[in-house]
Amino acid sequence: MAKEITGSIETIAAAAEPTVPSARAEVFYTQALRELAKLDLPFLLAGTYALSAYTGVVRATKDLDIVCKPTDYPRVLNHFRNLGHTVAIEDERWLGKVFQDEHFFDVIFAFWHGMAPVTDQWFESAPRIEVFGTPMRIIAPTELIWSKAFVQLRHRYDGPDIAHLILKQHDQIDWRRLLAYMELHWEVLLAHLLNFRWAYPSERDCLPRWLMDELVARLKTQFELPPPRVKICRGRLFSQVDYAPAVEEWGFADADQDSE
Repeated sequence: MAKEITGSIETIAAAAEPTVPSARAEVFYTQALRELAKLDLPFLLAGTYALSAYTGVVRATKDLDIVCKPTDYPRVLNHFRNLGHTVAIEDERWLGKVFQDEHFFDVIFAFWHGMAPVTDQWFESAPRIEVFGTPMRIIAPTELIWSKAFVQLRHRYDGPDIAHLILKQHDQIDWRRLLAYMELHWEVLLAHLLNFRWAYPSERDCLPRWLMDELVARLKTQFELPPPRVKICRGRLFSQVDYAPAVEEWGFADADQDSE
């Protein structure tokens, strides 16, 4: 992946681009990105476009994933509504949408139903890229992994995406920042790292030794402690549907449910 530094922002050349569903969709995406650039507010391109740019993985995409701060998403939706597009707030905790007929793009201002809001920190190391002729900033590998870590549903699992990001971008990942993001969920991070080690055994050195030592030490310490007294199913953070029986039938509390 070619790189250059423009001012304090790194510019990269995409390793690949996803396949758009149609020529009409490409026109819509192109116009949407140009309009976003006019708004003079920070936004990042994420999703399949970011994954393709960093890894070279080519796959079909049905939309664009635009990431912005929670305070900015109303401006984005209002701008496109004034242009005549249909807009929707799918979930006020994290997601809006902009439509043109059957095509759309997502406006994401938090992940996992509001658990991880987009902050100024997300923009600190985000490089610049050109998509459909428009220069813009793309979500950094660290935050891209953070955004995908909890996507573990029966019909969708982003573990391979994370493994490929580690393989191709391990030198660009801010591992200490990633650990800070996942401090409370360090076991999820460890699971992804073990998945990478298993998938790419010859590339284990891509993972910092200090990070593996830290996480394994936490695991060993945890072994010495008794199990939690409150029966909680944190699997609901992965999937509300797949782990529903735990809460509805087996007596576990939801992760965000108050314990008595």
